[in-house]
Amino acid sequence: MAAQQLLQCKLKSKASDPFQQRRSANYRPNIWSHEFLQSLSNNYDEEQYRSQFGELKEHVKRLFIDADDLLSKLELIDSIKKLGLANHFREEIKEALDNIASKNQSTEADLYATALRFKVLRQNGYEVFQDVFSVFVDEEGAFGGKISCDDDTKGIIELFEASHLALEADNILDEAKAFSTGILETRSCRTESSINKQIVHTLELPYHWRVQWFDVKWYIDGHDHQIEKDSLLELAKLNFNVVQNTLQKDLRELSGWWKNLGLIENLSFARNRLVECFMCTAAFAYEPHYNNLRKWLTKVLIMIAIIDDVYDVYGSLEELHHFTIAVDRWNSSKIQQLPECMKLCFQALIGITNEVAREMQTENNWSHQVLPHLKKVWADFCKALFVEAKWHKTGHMPSLKEYMNNAWITSSGSLITVHLLFSTLHEATKEILETNEDLVYNLSIVIRLCNDLGTSAAELQRGDAPSSILYYRRENNVPEAIAREHIKGLINETMKKMNAECFGQSALELQPCTNIIMNVARMVHNLYLHGDGFGVQDGETRRQIASVLVEPFSLV
Repeated sequence: MAAQQLLQCKLKSKASDPFQQRRSANYRPNIWSHEFLQSLSNNYDEEQYRSQFGELKEHVKRLFIDADDLLSKLELIDSIKKLGLANHFREEIKEALDNIASKNQSTEADLYATALRFKVLRQNGYEVFQDVFSVFVDEEGAFGGKISCDDDTKGIIELFEASHLALEADNILDEAKAFSTGILETRSCRTESSINKQIVHTLELPYHWRVQWFDVKWYIDGHDHQIEKDSLLELAKLNFNVVQNTLQKDLRELSGWWKNLGLIENLSFARNRLVECFMCTAAFAYEPHYNNLRKWLTKVLIMIAIIDDVYDVYGSLEELHHFTIAVDRWNSSKIQQLPECMKLCFQALIGITNEVAREMQTENNWSHQVLPHLKKVWADFCKALFVEAKWHKTGHMPSLKEYMNNAWITSSGSLITVHLLFSTLHEATKEILETNEDLVYNLSIVIRLCNDLGTSAAELQRGDAPSSILYYRRENNVPEAIAREHIKGLINETMKKMNAECFGQSALELQPCTNIIMNVARMVHNLYLHGDGFGVQDGETRRQIASVLVEPFSLV
């Protein structure tokens, strides 16, 4: 229906626009052609490789029996997770971790084993306390006074990784992070050995903050020689190719939908980022059975980007006022005087959201209506965008607090989270949405601040609204470097809150949704690590798309 409405409006959209002066963000044309996307196929059909997959899986199951000591089990579980195979060995991992958690097995003399045990248990939702690291605090209260750092680089890396699973009150882990960061930074400029490449990779972004599926190839390519279990590596490579095959099918289908919709041809001011949107959803949930989630969320992310450009780049204040009212009322009575391209955006939003709500209702067998919840978050999003547009167009400079009170909504975190909840849960209530407001808010803060860090310089250059960095600089009269460090500190504190909300016992009722929500935060860290990884296609994002969606492993 949405596609038909858009096609009917195409001729109208060619008419002259009475609003002649329009700002441009100068986004580059899309680099991923429909023809190229339709050609994607790595030929690793799941049925064809099912027998081989089953045999390798049985070999790996036997590794759990062979791992007869604490450290071997921990290293096996850690490797399985990093290789993207944890969802295939849930029972074996749970049994091993139940056993490890139930026994007070001392690792006090071993920094590596202590940090690895803490990390593996906490990231799997087990209750484990920071006190296990108190043995490394010396008599003067300094962390690390009892650690010999000369030959324990592996232990320092694991300590650094474990420290990023801290909760708000974990002060020992804060000290552990500072201690391990200092040592790793000193060692990061040494020879190009395998361990030093790992240090650089770890310091760039800790594993807990990375899109873990995107890291599978790096782990395999960089550590083949460290993993002696051939069956584990072969299974990981085969699994990667099978998953990639499914993702390629999903992307081909979405590319056909996007082409048939015919929307972007009439929106020269907006970003055409289908592949980047799909890559984000693959980061949220890469497993083959989440194909509907990826389809729905790709459409949502596309509309988020386009509507953000409507408010940030194209619309006048009066036009945006009418557009916002139309979304709030979910009808077209207020858009008749708007430019045709804004009418097209509104019609696409209505059509896509109605369609997604119906499919969620049917697929997940919801007993009450999904659409009202989706309409509300879209209305809230547009209202918040309008506030930002009004500030910018009238020259108002809000305080940082005022900015953040609105910007957490414009981050799209609540929009994404509500769609994720209705995509993954088969029944939920208004209470579930309300009781997880803190999780939604904290995710939104991470999205907003990571986005600001990655895009603020380019946005100021092209005349977009200021970000948290500029507001903090103005209020505190500090240089940009100090403002950036402050924003990074806020991100770190917010990630601690997300750790508690996603890995604590109270989060179990929302699994696996909380894992996916944490993946959203990871994707944002990834997307803006090297600048604007969404708006600018020809950079690190392009390399990741090629790695995850285009290039399979060669299985010899």
